[in-house]
Amino acid sequence: MFSILLPTFNNLEYLKICTESLKKNSNFNHQIIIHVNEGTDGSLEYVKRKGYKYTFSNQNIGMPKALNISSKLAINKYILISHDDFYYCPGWDLEFVKEINKIGHNNFYLSGTMVGAGQVYFNAGETYETFNEKKLLENLETIKTHDFQGTTKCPGLIHKDIWNNVGGWSEEFSPTGGDDSDFAMKLWRSNIRIFKGLGKCLVYHFGSITTRKKNKSLFTYLGSRGNKIFLKKWGININFFENFYLTAGLDKNKNFIFTKYNGPLRDPIKNLRYFKELIKCKLQLLYLNLIKSN
Repeated sequence: MFSILLPTFNNLEYLKICTESLKKNSNFNHQIIIHVNEGTDGSLEYVKRKGYKYTFSNQNIGMPKALNISSKLAINKYILISHDDFYYCPGWDLEFVKEINKIGHNNFYLSGTMVGAGQVYFNAGETYETFNEKKLLENLETIKTHDFQGTTKCPGLIHKDIWNNVGGWSEEFSPTGGDDSDFAMKLWRSNIRIFKGLGKCLVYHFGSITTRKKNKSLFTYLGSRGNKIFLKKWGININFFENFYLTAGLDKNKNFIFTKYNGPLRDPIKNLRYFKELIKCKLQLLYLNLIKSN
């Protein structure tokens, strides 16, 4: 059904949780393709022993490059972009299939809903040692939420033709940070207007484990770096794009905007607030260019 791209970087215990959840909680057969970065924790041996399709690099090449390399092995019509610190809840793929059939064409980007460290807060454990699968499964019906607008997050589902048309993930954002928003912008410029998060398609997210466990300050730095790359590339910053184009992103209090889905997106309304924030983007870009020239 789907070709699941799953980069991992020395996250063996989370990788086990992720792949086992896919095995027992999927309604359809999927191709799992794992890109192993470094693999010194035994993850490479694990992937080989389990017989998964895989690609390998002897150092961490980051999310964008790992996705692009592993995507070359994809044999199915649809590509699912995944993290290795997900637990896929029962019925996750059935919700995607229902939505694909409802839409009736391939011009879309769909995502699931991240529970835990994501769009919906629920504490079933912050690490693999404290993960309470039973508690999570017993509360699934109360966790499910509404479909939401403007998603850029994983797990993200895209038709392979669309993936190829936009050139996959942009590698200038490696190792990570801003790359998912850049992918959404490339889709927008290819006239994709359905960016829909599915409220009944649930994954438990332990929360950027790879980035945070290496260096907590690195997580913030990569986000800032990614925003600068995005600004230079597209002339606007990430939050402007997500706010005005996707009706998503963060509000002025840095809280996630979780707008109920109400159909395909339209071009942004160019009101006073739009132009005010656009001027801020242009000033930020001017500042970055001045710093570079000096």
